[in-house]
Amino acid sequence: MSASKISARACNVFYGDTHAIKGVNVDIGSKSVTAFIGPSGCGKSTFLRCLNRMNDTIDTCRVEGTITLDGENIYDPRVDPVTLRARVGMVFQKPNPFPKSIFDNVAYGPKIHGMAKSKSDLRDIVENALRRAAIWDEVKDRLDAPGTGLSGGQQQRLCIARAIATQPEVLLMDEPCSALDPIATFQIEELIDDLAKNISVVIVTHSM
Repeated sequence: MSASKISARACNVFYGDTHAIKGVNVDIGSKSVTAFIGPSGCGKSTFLRCLNRMNDTIDTCRVEGTITLDGENIYDPRVDPVTLRARVGMVFQKPNPFPKSIFDNVAYGPKIHGMAKSKSDLRDIVENALRRAAIWDEVKDRLDAPGTGLSGGQQQRLCIARAIATQPEVLLMDEPCSALDPIATFQIEELIDDLAKNISVVIVTHSM
């Protein structure tokens, strides 16, 4: 097992008075795929959202315990959640492209984080992300078309391209294939395998 990228110790999550997750301890390796498998409603997605502080957006949610990324406590008040989410990207269960062009979907994160010094820089980042998400050949001639016009499997790969465009160190995936057909699922699974050569992938699934 490679060195831990993320470590959680005594992690508890509460929604108001409801104790949703109790005392989770887990280490997530660097450049590997870690899968959380279990029945619906057991807290997999809730825990996944702890790893990039997405639960911060839910008023009633409270997280206790320690979660570190490269040894740094991600819940330290000095940690900016927006910067954290550039390092720890996320792909959701249902493909959710922005109502923008294919190009602008992928360019959104790099623009916000000031990653491109010029338009040609931005084009290179977008192309690279679409290539890594194995969708470049399908969309390269229609980058101005809306991302919402793609098929379900293509939309999910576009969302993966959008997530990896900020060059995250970790990619969280919440049941990324549950809404897809078997062929699209196979493409995403191959892609996950490929991405894990460079980044830590954490996936929630109930499918073995």
